[in-house]
Amino acid sequence: MQENKFGTRGRLMLAAGGLMLLLSLFVPIWRIDLDAPQYPEGLRLLIHAHKIGGDVEIINGLNHYIGMATLHTDNFIEFTLLPYLISGFALLFMLTAWNARKKQALALLIAFAVFGVVAMADFWRWEYNYGHNLDPNAAIIVPGMAYQPPLIGFKQLLNFGAYSIPDIGGWLFIGAGILSLIVVLQTQPMFQRNFKRNTAPLSLLVLGIAFISCTQNGPEPIKLNKDACDHCKMTIADGRFGSELITTKGRVYKFDDLSCLIRYDAANKTVPVQSYYIHDFTARNVLIEATSAFYVRSEKARSPMRGDIAAFAKKEDAERLAREWGAVVSSWKDVPTLLK
Repeated sequence: MQENKFGTRGRLMLAAGGLMLLLSLFVPIWRIDLDAPQYPEGLRLLIHAHKIGGDVEIINGLNHYIGMATLHTDNFIEFTLLPYLISGFALLFMLTAWNARKKQALALLIAFAVFGVVAMADFWRWEYNYGHNLDPNAAIIVPGMAYQPPLIGFKQLLNFGAYSIPDIGGWLFIGAGILSLIVVLQTQPMFQRNFKRNTAPLSLLVLGIAFISCTQNGPEPIKLNKDACDHCKMTIADGRFGSELITTKGRVYKFDDLSCLIRYDAANKTVPVQSYYIHDFTARNVLIEATSAFYVRSEKARSPMRGDIAAFAKKEDAERLAREWGAVVSSWKDVPTLLK
C-alpha cells in the first residue's frame, strides 16, 4: 500500500493549506473598491466568510438613489453556510495530510476546485441581480444602464470606478488550492522527477504570496515622466523631490514636490492617512519614510513647485548639504512652517 501514499513534504503542504483556510475565516475574502472624484479616499465593500463589512452604510445610501437594493448580511444565506464549508474543507485538508493517500488528495483537489467555481458563479449571480434588479421609482434612472460590479478587475459605473479583487482571505484560498495541486502533481510519474527538486521553492513561493497580502501597505514606486502629481497635476519628472501619501485603505497619492503633498493633506483632512513617504535627495527615485527623514530648505534646491525642500534618510547627509547651502536641518514636524 505504500505506493498509494505520498511523502512528508506533501503532508506538510496540505496541513499548511488547511491552516490557510482556517485563517481565511478571520479576514476579508474579497473586496470591491469604489473610486469617484467626490470620494478621494474611495469606498470599500469587504466580503468576509460570515458578513459584509467596509463602507456598507455609505454605499447603501448612494445606491438608494439609483434603485439598487440595500446590502445586509442577514439577506444572504451564503454567510451562514460559508464558515461551515470553509471549516469542512480545512478539516479535509488536515485529514488528507494525515492519511497521505494519493487518491484522497486527488479527490480533495477536484472537490476544492468545484467549490471554487460554484462560489464564483454564485458571486457573479449575486452581482448580476444586485446590478440589474433596480427600483423603477428610483430618483435617478439612466435608460438601459445596469450597475453590475465586475467579477474580477475594473469596470466604470457612471462616475464610479469599481475594482473587484481578492482580499487576504482570497489569496489564502488560492494558496491552499495551489498547494493541493502541487501535492497531486508530484504523485504523477511524469512530474515526480522535477517536483522532487522544485517542490520546496514552489511551496515557499505560494506561502509567501499568500502572507504578503497580510502585511501593511508600503510605498509604491513613482514612475518618472509618467505619473502625475495628485495636487498640481504636473508630470513627476524629478526623482529627488517626489513624495507619497498612503491612506489607511492603501490608496496611494503621488506628488512632484513636498509642498504639493502638504497642501493636499491640509485641504483633505477627512482622508485618513497611514503614512507619508519622500524621495531621498541623495538617491534618485528612492522613497523613505517622511516622518523620520531630515530636511533642508534652500532656494538652491530648486524643486519643481519651488517648495525647495530636500529630504535625507541620513542626518549626516542633511548636515553636509545644510553647511554647503548655509541652511539648517529640520524635522518632519517643522515642514509646514518651512513652507509658509
